Amino acid sequence: MANYHTYNNFTLLHGDCMDLLLQIEDKSIDAIFADPPYFLSNGGISCQSGKVVCVDKGDWDKGGTPERISEFNKQWLSLCREKLKDNGSIWISGTYHNIFSVANCLAELGYKILNVITWQKSDPPPNISCRYFTFSTEYVIWARKLAKVPHVFNYETMKQMNGDKQMTDVWKIPAVGLWEKSCGKHPTQKPLRLLYRIILACTREGDTILDPFAGSCTTGIAANLLGRKFIGFDQSEEYLQIGMRRRQEIEDSQVAEKMLRKMCENSEESTVLVNHARTETVRLMIEKGVCYLRAGDSKGSLLVTQGFERLQYVLLHTNGENCHLFKLKAKGRFQIWTKETLEKNGFHPEHAAYYIVIHFDTKEIPLTKRTDLKQRVNTYRAKIRPLSDFKGL
Repeated sequence: MANYHTYNNFTLLHGDCMDLLLQIEDKSIDAIFADPPYFLSNGGISCQSGKVVCVDKGDWDKGGTPERISEFNKQWLSLCREKLKDNGSIWISGTYHNIFSVANCLAELGYKILNVITWQKSDPPPNISCRYFTFSTEYVIWARKLAKVPHVFNYETMKQMNGDKQMTDVWKIPAVGLWEKSCGKHPTQKPLRLLYRIILACTREGDTILDPFAGSCTTGIAANLLGRKFIGFDQSEEYLQIGMRRRQEIEDSQVAEKMLRKMCENSEESTVLVNHARTETVRLMIEKGVCYLRAGDSKGSLLVTQGFERLQYVLLHTNGENCHLFKLKAKGRFQIWTKETLEKNGFHPEHAAYYIVIHFDTKEIPLTKRTDLKQRVNTYRAKIRPLSDFKGL
């Protein structure tokens, strides 16, 4: 019997995934993310932090014959398929070492391949041999369980995250950052930003996500931060302990908030200006389609943060309540008005000579997630936040 750990919708089992999958109830899993062995531990070298390092990860990643690799992939993928709900889907990461075998097995087992995502790393290591192109990508196959049963796809969320354009199958995401390794590191650790996007694409809040090769549990951390349940397996007790420490770390609300904020950073996602105003001022702003705030460092000023150039929405609120979301007339564009100009338009500005003015369409956009602004720092200060904080989670 495998060692069992559970902690607030975060369940880990230590052992071989082939055995552990048999313990999971059939058709109980909404989505699976799998980061199986790539079988590339062949004594090669790479560059890491400016140093030459061996690419070997461990005995579990050593290759074998194509037949052996195919048999391994077919076995665990077959077991995973039994555990998925009929509308569930699976994501499998890889490189050329294993991904073609995975794709063939998926087809043979009756899965329907939906996309092959190309994860383009924005900070790949250099090619120290100088005899071929730099390796800067990995692949993630997305497949659903059944060919004729529709899968869950949060299309509008993905579109909103991509500046109101259809998201493509090429994702530019940095590799794992130091902020993700505070509790230890895994040699094939995936970035939280990658799992954030995957989980938002195919699951709903409260869903259960399985990772049969959990490692240090990046999938579980992303799942729990997004309100999903997690089950993970791994053969290494050491890496599962790192995963448990990471899970306990986000029990601290400030740590969890920081982690979620970093995790959802996206160079394409539209951003929202969150602006506090008095009740009577909010009413007038909505009527005229004008949002204004002081141009300075005083309370109520615009706190310019990364993402302002992608500003496409404004959220007006009063003390964290009475929230209204609108789309800007022009992305990332603003004007500077004097106090006198605002007064001519019916407003009553205070304490500043100049104000930042942003125009928006007065047709209100429904909110699908009510973010508790009262619990955040600088509630009374305008802030730039990702659109996914308010829609589609």
